[in-house]
Amino acid sequence: MSKEALFFKVKTYQELSKDELYALLQLRAEVFVVEQDCVYQDLDGKDQKALHVLGFKGDALVAYTRIFSPGVYFKEASIGRVVVQEKERSHKYGNDLMKRSIQAVEEHFNTTIIKISAQTYLKKFYNNLGFEEVGEGYLEDGIPHIGMIKE
Repeated sequence: MSKEALFFKVKTYQELSKDELYALLQLRAEVFVVEQDCVYQDLDGKDQKALHVLGFKGDALVAYTRIFSPGVYFKEASIGRVVVQEKERSHKYGNDLMKRSIQAVEEHFNTTIIKISAQTYLKKFYNNLGFEEVGEGYLEDGIPHIGMIKE
């Protein structure tokens, strides 16, 4: 079976429909809270400051990130809450999602310098997208992370 291309939307918090907001929060909870068994405060007050990159397969939201302009989350622009629905990961949508998110940072914030807080086990995935490790590893919500920068 061939891979179905995702359709991406980039929206401010205010532009999100109630259904889109519900779907992205549901997807984040499904992966970060349930699948990764991580109890943490997902609703952190930063969604209102972010641009939301939504990846749809048909009508279903299957991939998502939120992106920030420089100075909001880190000194650099940033991408966070990178998530692909578990049953859709075999299609390598994470790559498509990150490429679209990097493009959105460049288009909306006029910068190519992006910092992320990556789960350590995904270092190679992010290396393949041009990110390099910076600093020491650390625990975030009980999960090993590393800072990474793409210039």
